[in-house]
Amino acid sequence: MKLALKIPPAVVTLIIAAVMWWIGNNLDFSRVIFDPLLWVSFIFLGIGGGIGLLGLVAFYKASTSIDPHKPKKASNLVTNGIYSISRNPMYLGLLMILIGYGFYLGNILVFIMIPLFVGYMNRFQIIPEERVMEEKFDDEFHRYKSEVRRWF
Repeated sequence: MKLALKIPPAVVTLIIAAVMWWIGNNLDFSRVIFDPLLWVSFIFLGIGGGIGLLGLVAFYKASTSIDPHKPKKASNLVTNGIYSISRNPMYLGLLMILIGYGFYLGNILVFIMIPLFVGYMNRFQIIPEERVMEEKFDDEFHRYKSEVRRWF
């Protein structure tokens, strides 16, 4: 099964961040600007980075592929650690980083990109990955899917 995704998740995140930057700098209506909440930004950035890192470490410990373009290379279904809280902690980490960046930019309009990121990732990355996991791990993945939420 070929994934619908053509753009790596990190690149999607950078594209969304670039659009957020553009919105933040070009659509600066006074009614939507707020003082950048740097401490909130750093909290989200730190939590997002930590969640993503925990996801990567869990994959490395399980000796399974982290390549989002080749889920068939996954040799193990990782369900422990951070994966007992979220089925997609690496993508959740990217989401939290984007939210932190939104607070850093200080323009509420940039947050319109957050649901677009989630929708894009669901449609073009997560759902196709889940189809492959269902084929590879059948009942084990169905049980995991019923117990752990997609994002958080």
